[in-house]
Amino acid sequence: MPPVPDDRRTDLGGSELPGSSVELMELTLVSDELGTFTVPLGGPGRDIPYELPGGAVVSIMLTFRLGTDTDGLIFETIRAREGEQPVTRRSALGSFRTGGPYEIRLPPERLPLGRAHCGTYDVTARMSDAAGIEHARVKHRFTLVHRLPTSAVQGDPHRIGLR
Repeated sequence: MPPVPDDRRTDLGGSELPGSSVELMELTLVSDELGTFTVPLGGPGRDIPYELPGGAVVSIMLTFRLGTDTDGLIFETIRAREGEQPVTRRSALGSFRTGGPYEIRLPPERLPLGRAHCGTYDVTARMSDAAGIEHARVKHRFTLVHRLPTSAVQGDPHRIGLR
């Protein structure tokens, strides 16, 4: 894998913080109903929200490398929408040796259901260690739409559809 471009090494949307020991290489949404979608970590498309149908069940798959041994790695997502309280989900990943890439699939989560929850959400995904030191952060956005999961549109890279 080539080195991470400099535009991804910032805390404003990149996959790695300067001086950190964790490189978040890929963040993928996986759903039995919808297929898979890789969240753009940098470059074109990073700021364009992708669409997800309300009530869909999705898992996050992480691919990362480590520059040093890391104890107690934690992955956390903070999902926020204007006018609502942020929702935080935290998963303990464990301890890892230098190297990788490591690939971990987190337990599935059901997205909010109903027209009242439709709209654009800002998500901050962070990786930190047992000491609370943040090693990676990526920001992305998605739009929750009122649509049955099986009717998601295919072809548009910002709409998650069936395979």
